[in-house]
Amino acid sequence: MDSVTQAALGACIGGAVASRALGRTALVTGALLGTLPDLDVVIDYGTAIANFTQHRGFSHSLFILVPLAVGLALVLHRWKPQLSLGRWLAFTLLVLITHPLLDTLTTYGTQLFWPIGPPLATTSIFIIDPLYTLPLLVAVMVGLVRPPAPRPQLAALALSSLYLVWAVSAQTIVDRHVEQRLALEGLEGAPRMVQPMPFTTLLWRVTVLAGDERLEMVTGPLETDRPLTIERFPRNTALIRQLADLPEGQRLLWFTGGFVDVTLREGRLQVTDIRLGIPGAHPFTFDLARQNADGSLTPSASQQLPRPAMREDALRAFWSRLSGEAEVLCLATFRALPGGEHCS
Repeated sequence: MDSVTQAALGACIGGAVASRALGRTALVTGALLGTLPDLDVVIDYGTAIANFTQHRGFSHSLFILVPLAVGLALVLHRWKPQLSLGRWLAFTLLVLITHPLLDTLTTYGTQLFWPIGPPLATTSIFIIDPLYTLPLLVAVMVGLVRPPAPRPQLAALALSSLYLVWAVSAQTIVDRHVEQRLALEGLEGAPRMVQPMPFTTLLWRVTVLAGDERLEMVTGPLETDRPLTIERFPRNTALIRQLADLPEGQRLLWFTGGFVDVTLREGRLQVTDIRLGIPGAHPFTFDLARQNADGSLTPSASQQLPRPAMREDALRAFWSRLSGEAEVLCLATFRALPGGEHCS
């Protein structure tokens, strides 16, 4: 999640655990610790793909954060001994561990058990979701202006947790609805990803990898009575196999679970993480190899390409679909259409 959300979550946990003993200091300390794991962004690992895939790595690992929480509890107890060591340990453990656990619910994912295994990502909540963050921010502001009491922070944590339960439930509803449609095409077992559209849990994007093409759908948990609109995009499986022979290509496929788009532009191999963003506006595209005359690839240090600009009318189309004014959202063109029409 974004840093504001992580800081607000940490502050609320700090206030819930220690506001009676520490007052506003509990909120401030919780906010600072809540953003601590994301400081790994300042580390340069040498290439664009290394930086991309190492983020949320060791700094989000339970194998690192648990002993770090113990050490911080010992230090902080010496700083503020009026809070018992046990309370300090609960404070640091809860603040530090909830950070990667929340990140695990996003599409980017978290290497929760680094250095073991790939990133974990349930893709249940968008990286920025105001409905999750707002109760936490309100509770932090209340805690800063009113006499110390844990009740506002506890209430905010309960509300935000209920919202996460709703998000996972909505995702499950959408997944089951889509699976029925995919079964008609014999694709119920194909790799698929169900994730929320930006800033909401009422509209979801479904991506299915189906051999030489990928399927994209936009639907919601309250729309299971509507027919699904399926858009089809070409998928270059031959280039993906070549990508898997490159060291950085292997790393990117491991990190994304294979949800990539691979193209050749002016003799350069470019790979896009299609999990994030929308078709035509994916934020992470990398240049990582040159194609030779015989069709083979020569790797080079990966570089991230500039992010494509979002269409000016994209927000209007998105709102039309979200509000129900339109029933179809075409991802290829990002146009909103009334019910009964089809994406070209």
